[in-house]
Amino acid sequence: MNQSDMNLQTANESHSLVLRDPAKPISSESLFVAGNEVLIQHQGQQYRLRRTRNGKLILTK
Repeated sequence: MNQSDMNLQTANESHSLVLRDPAKPISSESLFVAGNEVLIQHQGQQYRLRRTRNGKLILTK
């Protein structure tokens, strides 16, 4: 399984959690289990969410 597949699988699992309880926060640790970046598809656009060495989050298009 490559990085993109793991990111998609993690995103799908997180998405399922959101659908069950929209008010429940999602831990960033659950998004970054496979590394320090996650690819997000939103309205036909691809975004990259990265976690920095200092623990900050950066979202880029």
